[in-house]
Amino acid sequence: MSIAAKKRLEGYGFIAPGFLYVLLVLGYPLVYNIILSFKNVDVKTFASGTSKFVGFANYIELFHDPTFLLVLKNTFVFTIACLAIQFTLGFLLALLFSQKFTFAGPIRGLVLVAYMMPMSVTAMLGKNMFGVTEGVINDLLMKIGLINAPVEWLVSSSTAMIAVIAVNCWVGIPFNMLLLTSGLTGISQDVYESASLDGANKFQRFFYITLPLMKSSILAVLMLGFIYTFKAFDLMFIMTSGGPLNSTDVLGTYAYTLSFTKYEFSQGSAAALVLFCCLFVIGLFYLRLTTKEDD
Repeated sequence: MSIAAKKRLEGYGFIAPGFLYVLLVLGYPLVYNIILSFKNVDVKTFASGTSKFVGFANYIELFHDPTFLLVLKNTFVFTIACLAIQFTLGFLLALLFSQKFTFAGPIRGLVLVAYMMPMSVTAMLGKNMFGVTEGVINDLLMKIGLINAPVEWLVSSSTAMIAVIAVNCWVGIPFNMLLLTSGLTGISQDVYESASLDGANKFQRFFYITLPLMKSSILAVLMLGFIYTFKAFDLMFIMTSGGPLNSTDVLGTYAYTLSFTKYEFSQGSAAALVLFCCLFVIGLFYLRLTTKEDD
């Protein structure tokens, strides 16, 4: 055996444990979920073992269900709104903390506390903050005169999504700031100095230097933010349980409800697979963009 073949075999040996782990922990549940989504598995058929292959009937039924269409719409509204707010404010904070001023480090560390907290704790805090009587949000808005009476944030279908988006952004803004700050620090100051000597002002330096050189970082932040936000589950489950009237139900919570509350296992698997397919398409889109960038 040649030296190159031995090194190749050695490399396969190193990646084999990780590959087997992914295959067992992720691959098997995914394949089982796909098979389940093409059967009519519910409480009766699961107990008796009489489930039958029904093809795309579960998916057809899902996409003819007004509730599922509302859930799909909620998922995209929640994701796009969070991405727009998180990225904009995260970028502004990254630009702020990339400047050298007193207490920049400690303040940036305090901002990151929200990101380091477990999502379940954040969801409980958000639930308490947006409470009708004891919530600090209502108390603050009434003191500054924006509202005259407490708003029922989490029990009204018109405001529940706003509250959930606000809490998720509180976590997502530090995440965006952290990744974008690392991208900003990678830009050499010599480029800015040369542009200043050529007469470029701050706006020109931002649009013609900062943004083009941060293209890969911005793309990574947006794609990661989309994936993390699109598959949100614990935040909605703890704050609103998808209510009221499915106004904050997303694909993750809806798939859970179908499978473990209504015990419609095949329908829940189909909803989960729709979530997977959306993320898979986004992942392929991101890989294509990064490959084109490398070329």
